[in-house]
Amino acid sequence: MTSAADSLTRLAATINARKGADPDTSWTAKLLSKGPEKCAAKFGEEAVEAIIEAIRGDNPRLISETADVLYHLLVMLASRDVALEDVLAELARREGVSGIAEKQSRG
Repeated sequence: MTSAADSLTRLAATINARKGADPDTSWTAKLLSKGPEKCAAKFGEEAVEAIIEAIRGDNPRLISETADVLYHLLVMLASRDVALEDVLAELARREGVSGIAEKQSRG
């Protein structure tokens, strides 16, 4: 059985591999070709759609929209050359630290 982190890592690798692909044949390449700002806007749109489904209480739609959010988050990170591994390392660093203490440490 593969873990969710494995699935995200594979998806991030696929997204990075599509950076140089033809935008006419790859949705990921098309998004990336539009630049980081468009990738960020698309991530925001998908996040809003997930929020709407969370409010509505439609769990199957929330699951689907959340998958879209994760995909578009990884596209946004790739558009800025931020590795998923760096984000996962930051999460690991925060593990076991109180959310209040962590926020205070950022000033």
